Amino acid sequence: MSKKYRSPGSIALDVIIYIIMVFVLLVCLVPFIYMLALSLSNPKAIINNQVSFWPVGWNLDAYEQIFTYPNFFRAYGNTIFYTVAGTAIALFMMVLFAYPLSKTFLRGQKFFMKMVIVSMFFSGGLIPNYLLISNLHLTGTVWAMLLPFAINQFNLIILINFFKTLPQEIEEAALIDGLGYFGILFQIVLPLSTAALATVGLYTAVFFWNDWFNGLIYLNTSQFPVMLFLRNIVNGTSMLGDAAGSADKTTIAISIKSAVIITSTLPIIILYPFLQKYFVKGLTVGSVKG
Repeated sequence: MSKKYRSPGSIALDVIIYIIMVFVLLVCLVPFIYMLALSLSNPKAIINNQVSFWPVGWNLDAYEQIFTYPNFFRAYGNTIFYTVAGTAIALFMMVLFAYPLSKTFLRGQKFFMKMVIVSMFFSGGLIPNYLLISNLHLTGTVWAMLLPFAINQFNLIILINFFKTLPQEIEEAALIDGLGYFGILFQIVLPLSTAALATVGLYTAVFFWNDWFNGLIYLNTSQFPVMLFLRNIVNGTSMLGDAAGSADKTTIAISIKSAVIITSTLPIIILYPFLQKYFVKGLTVGSVKG
């Protein structure tokens, strides 16, 4: 079998693309590797600026200090609960909202689509949102972290566009066979929408995992997510270093901050490779294919 001929211009374009991809990969990966090296290095090596991309004088004191903080594992458990429950509720709500909005023949569909788009650019703001959640008696409860953020307009539009690409003939055949709209949604549409659901689910899970500001406003100390808990650790170590004026304490603070970054981002990094196939496929939903 003869090889396909490629012009010099095509080969040069591929080389440029690969160079750009490697550069972007390094830009994203190098800071993470550097933070990992700092978190595992000896404080003396850090203060002497000897750490580059490999730990110098392996040391786990920063991680031991984080893990021995009171309520650390409770905060981690809170975040796992907020992420899992919030993602499940968000997917359920957005599916129920997106499916009817994907039907252009429904009365009022255009009006609700306009409302969704308008709400992407205009919101009530922090104080009205707080007053709303407070008047609903959600402050101090886990629902303050779950319900207000159940529907994201960007993710909703992704689902709407994907549902529009599904063949209408499948639903018509199911209706003829006596299946209702809820049956079509849960037995036919959703099994065909795993790519879009995985993409939206990943976006939503990352949001709930990284969210700390809403926890600061609405939750009690025992309900804090791990991001807010780690933020308080970082602020505490910064104040410790600045107040003491000690090089050792400042170095320990740098090491703890690096360990905090690794601790908070590693679970999502571990999860992404398992969803990467669906994530890449889901990003192309609704696109024109040649």
